[in-house]
Amino acid sequence: MLLSIAEEIMLLLLEDDKGGFVHVPEISMRCILSGAVLMELALMDKIDTDLERLIVVDSEPVDDEILDPILRRLAEDNEQHDTRHWVELCSTDADDIRRRALNRLCQAGILEKKDDRFLWMFKTRRYPLIDGKIEREVKHRIMSILFSAEIPEPRDIIIIVLVDACGLFRHLLSEKEHKRTRERISAIRKMDLIGQAVTNSVREIEASLALALHPPF
Repeated sequence: MLLSIAEEIMLLLLEDDKGGFVHVPEISMRCILSGAVLMELALMDKIDTDLERLIVVDSEPVDDEILDPILRRLAEDNEQHDTRHWVELCSTDADDIRRRALNRLCQAGILEKKDDRFLWMFKTRRYPLIDGKIEREVKHRIMSILFSAEIPEPRDIIIIVLVDACGLFRHLLSEKEHKRTRERISAIRKMDLIGQAVTNSVREIEASLALALHPPF
């Protein structure tokens, strides 16, 4: 089963089989999901990027409810912008991307949607695993790349860059493993321009928020 990049990211974020997710700062999560869609479009040769701009090379819809709205948004813009601009602009669609990715995983029989009540008042939503095989395969594939010298496939480069950008490897790896793979992750991160833009966007936005909350004297 070929999952979208956004779907694989949501599976990697699963904290347990009860449907809880690793906490990621909201602004980081938005940029990650935006980057996932842009990277998927790049893999499909719908867009291309360089250091200064992102361009649409094929605006024909792909009949995908996650990808098509973003592709249309890119195609309708008449000005040239760099990748970071689009990562941040498309992050406003992150709620829809997340919802649709989770719904697909439910429709595929991988997750189950459950609504719970907290103190009989506050509604919470969980996504317990029904079939953990796919989730284990995704995690095993990514871990195998980190602990080897093989050249990753473009799709796996993207996953690793996004996981690193939101700090998820700190949850997926022990402290010792994280230190051991740091150089490997850094090398992989340099292999993708959109991935670099996502990482830079997340870090710069988080730095700006930190400065706003704790301004220097």
